[in-house]
Amino acid sequence: MAWTAISTRNETPPIARGGWLDALRFIVATMIVLHHFQAAGPVALAESLHPVFERGGFLLTNFFLIDSGYVLMRVYGGAVGRGAMSPGDFFIKRFLRVYPAHLIMGLSLVALVLLSALGGVSPRNPEWFAWDQLPAQLTLTQGFGIHGGLGWNAPSWSISALIGCYVLFPYILRVLKGMGPWGVMAGVILLYLAANEACRAFLGYPVYQMPMKFGFFRALPLFILGMGLAVFSEKVFVAPRLARIVGVSAAVGLATVQWFDKNALLSLTFISLIILAAGAIPVAKPSKLVERASVVSFSMFITNEVVRIAWFGVANVLIAKYALSTGVQWVIWGAGVLAAIGFAFAFHAVIDDPMQTRIKRWLARGKVRRRPVEQGAVVSLEG
Repeated sequence: MAWTAISTRNETPPIARGGWLDALRFIVATMIVLHHFQAAGPVALAESLHPVFERGGFLLTNFFLIDSGYVLMRVYGGAVGRGAMSPGDFFIKRFLRVYPAHLIMGLSLVALVLLSALGGVSPRNPEWFAWDQLPAQLTLTQGFGIHGGLGWNAPSWSISALIGCYVLFPYILRVLKGMGPWGVMAGVILLYLAANEACRAFLGYPVYQMPMKFGFFRALPLFILGMGLAVFSEKVFVAPRLARIVGVSAAVGLATVQWFDKNALLSLTFISLIILAAGAIPVAKPSKLVERASVVSFSMFITNEVVRIAWFGVANVLIAKYALSTGVQWVIWGAGVLAAIGFAFAFHAVIDDPMQTRIKRWLARGKVRRRPVEQGAVVSLEG
């Protein structure tokens, strides 16, 4: 390859909406929905098709956590790094992006369980709706060793873990920004490997098998890895043609190794290469459809488990009452997957997007009030 294929002398493309990074977010969100629904069919997909449908949860979670670190670093790294956004402002912005939707879905699930009980319908697996698990989950503290988080909207453990990553983001950024791109890459890789080996030595399992109760400690090395990949992307130019070759090859490699076994570290390498490649391809013609799908991906993640519980709570009653055939059950299962995706789009359009618009206006007004403080005047935050 000529030196222009990989170089620190050329300017790297800025992060932009409507490109491959956005497409990846929607693809991964859709696969997460399939993973959560896979066991609800007449026969679990992991049994009827391939075990990857069951073990894919760790893979998709890894992708989600690395991508979160990568995107946040590229979007907010500059502003936080130069002091235009304080650590407190960054945390508040990120917390308010995820918590309101999480709380709405958590309380909706509580209401669903209570209304079902009033109607004389009990959950098939009541252990997944233990009330002592709920407080930590609703407060998003279940990933920090706090009792709770099993059952209910259980996938929210990763959002809980990210809350801790948001707190540390500005301080990790300071360390990474002071290093060269190749040093950053080596450092974040070694950090993950060290965390993995320490986990094996002291706990007897790799870091990706860390219980949800300690989700923060599982998420942090992956989040830092994503931040390191972003630093590398900003400082090292990768020719778009090479990025496309790397991205496609890594995707094929990931699918291939997953067909045979979990291959955790090798899969992690392929995931990192896919994200790096997607970020290196300029968005020449942004797709509004891809951008929209990407924006909805958070709603897909936070709502799909609640939709699954509600959908199959009704479906299982109908299947038992009318002795529905296996073929009809598969139709109901497929309709449930589509319902989860459709509900996410509706939730985003009707609830999450309008709510976030109001939050952004409120935060903007607060920023205007604080501006005299930043300029040296002694006034309160209330003006």
